[in-house]
Amino acid sequence: MKKPFDLSLYLVLDPDLCGPMGMVETTRAAVAGGVTMVQLRDKHASTAEMIEMGRVLKVVLAGTSVPLIVNDDVEAAIALQTEGLHVGQEDCDARSARARIGPDMILGVSVETEALAAAIDPAIVDYAGVGPVFATPTKPDHKRPVGLDGLARLVAASPVPTVAISGLKAEHAAPVLAAGADGLAVVSAICGKPDPRRAAEEIVEAISAARRQMRPGEKAEAER
Repeated sequence: MKKPFDLSLYLVLDPDLCGPMGMVETTRAAVAGGVTMVQLRDKHASTAEMIEMGRVLKVVLAGTSVPLIVNDDVEAAIALQTEGLHVGQEDCDARSARARIGPDMILGVSVETEALAAAIDPAIVDYAGVGPVFATPTKPDHKRPVGLDGLARLVAASPVPTVAISGLKAEHAAPVLAAGADGLAVVSAICGKPDPRRAAEEIVEAISAARRQMRPGEKAEAER
């Protein structure tokens, strides 16, 4: 059965940014601070290395409600039997990915245009990572940033829940949620911070404050 998931604060790990603290301790601290999903992303790792790291992260996340999502590496996700897989549409076709991982794994896709968002099949895909909202050095090959207005258009076009990504910090919680996204995906806002737990707590507090200030209809939509 597919594990329930909450896109509110989605941590995308970056091994370089995590530095001496490493991805494992960063994850442990960030989850204590309120992160609701964790994605293992390491563009330079082999499948064997992704599996090795994934096994450690699964131990860290055991007993929590936080799903572990593997980025792009279908073989690693299957070997680890993680809760989910996230694919870029240029890296792996969502239908093919779903066929390989089966019906019970969460499947997310990256979406950069309204056409791609509208083309998502909700029978196959569970959520969309939409953006890039802002330019970011953590992914120098990203597409042209869409900004907050573009984010709102992508969210409106998507038939599945969305998480905004790229260049986001606590200060962006209110405008991102106002644009209709279900949450924020962050990298440098937590990875590499001296206190990842506190960094996560600050974003959680910003998300909570933003939701409290929403009108009833907006709040219900943000918490769906």
